[in-house]
Amino acid sequence: MAGSLNKVQLIGRLGADPEIKQMVNGKSVARLSIATSQSWKDKSSGERKEKTEWHRVVIFNEGLVNVVQQYVKKGANVYVEGQLSTRKWKDEATGQDKYSTEVVLQGYNSSLTMLDSRANNGNSNLVSENKSSLPNENLNQDSSDLDDEIPF
Repeated sequence: MAGSLNKVQLIGRLGADPEIKQMVNGKSVARLSIATSQSWKDKSSGERKEKTEWHRVVIFNEGLVNVVQQYVKKGANVYVEGQLSTRKWKDEATGQDKYSTEVVLQGYNSSLTMLDSRANNGNSNLVSENKSSLPNENLNQDSSDLDDEIPF
């Protein structure tokens, strides 16, 4: 394989208010629990079925953490774009190794879009780690950003 890609895109609803914690280095981190659902009609019974998946999302960018803390609440419909990351930790009660897989928003290729019209008067607003913006701000990408030379 010539290259690889680690990219996750989710559209879903928050199952709880964001959890904001302080790390040892003093910076804040936000944790979100996002539900995605799919529904279908069972062919044999004709019954409507639904399956919900829960996703852990962790945000490390300080500016984005502040925006999430102020504007994103339980039930909010959001689009997130980040990377999958699996971390290993030891369960204190049993001493066994445990693993958690999370969607991490960190760096230039991560973003969060609030999709609820009531929060932003019908306009979806992109809040990305390389451009921290407040809701209802217009985000216009400077065309000079696209003129950078690519080193390969």
